[in-house]
Order: sequence, then C-alpha cells, then structure tokens
Amino acid sequence: MKDFHHVRIDGEKITPEYIKESIEKNNVKFIKLQFVDINGQVKNLAVPSEHIDKVLKNEIMLDGSSIKGFRSIETSDMFFHPDIHTYAILPWNEINGVNSARLICDIYNADGTPFEGCPRCNLKRVMAEAEKLGYSMNLGPEAEFFLFGKDKDGNITTATQDSAGYYDVAPDDLGASVRSDIVLNLQKIGFDIEASHHEVSDGQHEIDFRYADILTTADNVATFKVAVKSIAAKHNLHATFMPKPIYGINGSGMHCNVSLFKDGKNAFFDEKAQYQLSECAKYSIGGMLKHIKSITAILNPTVNSYKRLVPGYEAPVYLAWSLANRSALMRVPAKRGVSTRVELRSPDPACNPYLAFAAILEACLDGIRNKIDPPEVVESNIYKLSSRERKKQKITSLPGSLAEALDCYEKSLVARAALGEHIFYEFLNAKMKEWDDYRIDVSPWEIERYLKRY
Repeated sequence: MKDFHHVRIDGEKITPEYIKESIEKNNVKFIKLQFVDINGQVKNLAVPSEHIDKVLKNEIMLDGSSIKGFRSIETSDMFFHPDIHTYAILPWNEINGVNSARLICDIYNADGTPFEGCPRCNLKRVMAEAEKLGYSMNLGPEAEFFLFGKDKDGNITTATQDSAGYYDVAPDDLGASVRSDIVLNLQKIGFDIEASHHEVSDGQHEIDFRYADILTTADNVATFKVAVKSIAAKHNLHATFMPKPIYGINGSGMHCNVSLFKDGKNAFFDEKAQYQLSECAKYSIGGMLKHIKSITAILNPTVNSYKRLVPGYEAPVYLAWSLANRSALMRVPAKRGVSTRVELRSPDPACNPYLAFAAILEACLDGIRNKIDPPEVVESNIYKLSSRERKKQKITSLPGSLAEALDCYEKSLVARAALGEHIFYEFLNAKMKEWDDYRIDVSPWEIERYLKRY
C-alpha cells in the first residue's frame, strides 16, 4: 500500500524526535491513539506518554473484536500504526497545565499488513488506485451542526440555544461565543479556518476549514466533530451532527467541494472548454451522477438522514448538475483556475468521512475510466418543476429511505470497489439491522395517531 503521509496543515515537519521534545516541553501526560469504527465514531486508547517509544514502534495492541465492523473474537489481535504527521496537542483537553496529545492511527493485522476493515487504510487503498491514473483528490467540507441546551439535571434537550437565522449576529446569535471558542481551539492544532457563521435554522451553525487532500480532510472532519462536541460541552451545551434533529426546519448537511489534481495542476480546469470545465471534470460529474444512488447509503448512513433529504428544506434530492442553481444535487461554483471544483450537496455530517470520500473518489474514477458524459446543466429551480416536467427532463431523485439506499448499494460494483469486500458487507449488515430496528419500532407519532382511532 502506498504510504500517504500527508503534511500537517500548519506545514510543520513532524519527526519522532519532535514528538518526544513536544511531550517534555508541553507536559503531555497521555497520548490518545485515535481511529474510527465502521460508523465513523472516533475511538481512542490513552497511553501514558512514558510509553511513547512503544507507540512509535507500532507495539501497542488493540482488541479488534470490540470494535464495530472489525474482527471476530477468534482473530482479534491488531496493532495501532500511528501516522506521526497527525500528532497534535488537544487544547480542549488541558487540565491544570496537564496536556494530552493525539495520534491518528491506521489499524494493522498481527501479520503486519493493513487491516482491510480499517476505514482509514481503505481510503488510502482507493487513493493509491487514483494515483495509478495520475490523480489525487482534494476536498473541502462544510459540516453543519446544532447546539442544544441541557435541562437542570444535565440531560440533553432539543431546545435550541437561539432563534437566529442565516448570517445573523449577536445578540440574536447566541452561539457566536461558542463558535469563536471552537475556531480558536482548532487554529491551535493547525486548522486553517476560512469562515464561521450562524446557519438557516434556529441553533444551527457552520464552521468551514480549508480544503486538503482527502486523507487529511477525513482526519480533519473526525477531529472537528470531537472538538465541536467537547467545546460545546464546556459551555453546558450539546452539539449534534444528527442530520435532522427537529421536524419542520432545515437539517444539517456536509456539502463536499471536490476537485482532482494531476501533475500539480487542477485537472478540472480547462480555460478553452465549455464552462471552462475539462473532460476530467465532466466525466467526474457524470460518474458521480451515475453512481450517486449506489453510494447514498455511505454518504447518508442513518435512518434520520432521509428526513433531511426531502424537497422544501434546501436539501438537494434531484439528480442534476448546474453552475449556480442550488436546487441541483451538484453545482460548479463560479471560481476557476486552481479553485475549480464541484460541490456535491447531498452528504450529511453523520457519514464516516473515510468511507464517504473513498466512495466519491471511486465514482469520479469510474466516470473517467468509462468516459461517462453528464446530462445538460439544469439552471431552473427544480423544486418548482412538476413531476411531469422533471420526468420530461429525466431528472430522478435520491433514494427516499435508508432501505431504498441499501438496495441500490447492495447491487453496486462501485460501492464494493470503494469499500472493499470486508467493509462492504460489514456496513451492509450493520445498516440493514439499523433499518430493521427502526422498521419494527412503535413511535410516539404512531401512538398519537392510531391508539384512539383504532
């Protein structure tokens, strides 16, 4: 497997010696070995910093049978392989001058090979396939989240912290100080924050950080979610990346701004082509449109995800692309040159970023390999088109439920290629169980609607 040692955002070169000096200088007492399970949940093992040599020699073991989607109890011995370039002191974990640092890890089998069920290892595998074709992918995410209050006993509620709207300011925007705290903490560990603002819905927020290669970006999304939740808790609030926590208002998405690079240049840009979009860009759009239904279960992985993906709440559900039209699934923002990119608007922040980015990359690569042309751009407001008009223009919709999405996923060779056999089936089985649990549950809505009537 190609070793994708990405460079830290702040450009600092990380070596084992640097890490040891930093531990001593900054009173770091614990090293948190971080990884994600199949659902994208961040896990960690805290190791006293006195054992940093064992950490750096990949000698720390993991019980893989205890992690969702990993190993059975018969073959559970695995090892942490830290990526030293991800070393960072976590400022939100500082207590009375005592610090903790983290290292993001790949998970390896006992025989020294990358574990095929490790989402991070899997993403590196797909990146290596792109590298064979001369491509690398950059991605900039826009992950939205809600801030909710807690009751007097500390229990999480769905009471929003404010009733502000898009780009509102204090005093209406009561989350400004929390966002500022999050931004300042993330900057301390090297994030290049581009903007932060209140979103459309009550208590909804967005913080955007600079694009990077998809491995770095996946690491950053995982770190971002931990930081947001940890810092919100310090303000006695609960941050959630649940796609649709409140009925009747906009949910939270994670728009993904995607570009491919080749020989150091943006492969999506062609000054002389229509819309200044290269064949690579158009084939990538074609590939994403062709396969988006097949990878939707990866990009929108929960039952709740599909309560966001409905018309009328600014969530893109219609399979079309445009230049400026935000009612389409994909659009191409106005900037060109090195900034040429395609914004895929359907993913939500509940997704596992390592799996989601692998799926997006694989869809683009399939488009390039098979020269899949996209349909014509659609610049009309698709939300206002009748079903007959959409049918005439051959504009179809994303799956309407997790069950529909899994049906498309199960038949997809691209989804299988993006995740590999192990993750493909583990993900399928886990999500089918999730759907089945939901399907047989009796909800308060049903009790209220049917108990008296029938």
